[in-house]
Amino acid sequence: MMFDFGRIWTPNTLIGLGLGQFLSLLITSTGFTSSQLAKKGINAPTSQSFLNYVFLSLVYGTILLYRRKALKAKWYYYIILGLVDVEANFLVVKAYQYTSLTSVMLLDCWSIPSVMLLTWLFLKTKYRFKKITGVVVCVAGLVLVVFSDVHSGDRAGGSNPRKGDLLVIAGATLYAISNVSEEFLVKNADRVELMAMLGLSGGIISAIQISILERNELKSIHWSAEAALPFVGFAVAMFMFYSLVPVLLKINGSTMLNLSLLTSDMWAVLIRIFAYHEKVDWMYFVSFGAVTIGLIIYSGGDIDEDQHPPNAAIVDLGPAVKQDEEANSGNHSKGTAAGSSKTWVA
Repeated sequence: MMFDFGRIWTPNTLIGLGLGQFLSLLITSTGFTSSQLAKKGINAPTSQSFLNYVFLSLVYGTILLYRRKALKAKWYYYIILGLVDVEANFLVVKAYQYTSLTSVMLLDCWSIPSVMLLTWLFLKTKYRFKKITGVVVCVAGLVLVVFSDVHSGDRAGGSNPRKGDLLVIAGATLYAISNVSEEFLVKNADRVELMAMLGLSGGIISAIQISILERNELKSIHWSAEAALPFVGFAVAMFMFYSLVPVLLKINGSTMLNLSLLTSDMWAVLIRIFAYHEKVDWMYFVSFGAVTIGLIIYSGGDIDEDQHPPNAAIVDLGPAVKQDEEANSGNHSKGTAAGSSKTWVA
């Protein structure tokens, strides 16, 4: 197979690869903090994510209020998105109580086929041969980690691995729904609006869920710096992650995001090498190289083939976007207006 590397190494490709790996590092840090809290016997998955939603609503909500503009998407879209996102975080963080860090990260790759199916069904995204090849290479590279001795001890951990694995798969499916929804909204509405409304709806739903499920757990925790720091660290890392995800979604889409996050397990091993001076199996480095090559193939292949597909999804986002369409209709001779409620989704 021949690739035109002049087309692959575009600014968008380089930004997507770099940003994707930074997001992967952030996910690695949240995985470590969740694992540490689980080892301390702290079982409050919704509470861990609550601070993140508060940060999002405060920061982006302030910007949104300052703009004093109507929402571009209907408010109930964000309520649904907030519910899905909160429960995805709840299920995956809950899984750390029953299974190992490695199992969570490996099974989380279930989100990739889920995202591809959802974007194909609802966003009408076309995946050509090169992109599918990139996905296969990425997943094959990650599977190699399973056979590496570096994780042999970690995989055996967990009080109820089967229950934990089912929670991860369910959470990964909800993550896929959340990511595809965010991709649509960030391309058709507004990034600041998305973050502000997701923070508001997620915060409200999280608060309700905490009062029902985790109130007694929070009361039983002996709050100290050792217990509070992982909570705050998790929230800060998640806030940065949520703030940057829409940027990558707009540039490269939700499949690229989920492929990039495959390397989080590998970054975890690198941290162990340099921080704890552990030795790793040679297969790990082959795996890391395979995932990197797969990411390059996916992000660089078929750059122009997926733009403006003939059967792109058309969704009515709301009256505010329709007004933008009418205001800009005279400036475009072809395609749809900038900010239109009926936009091609690649």
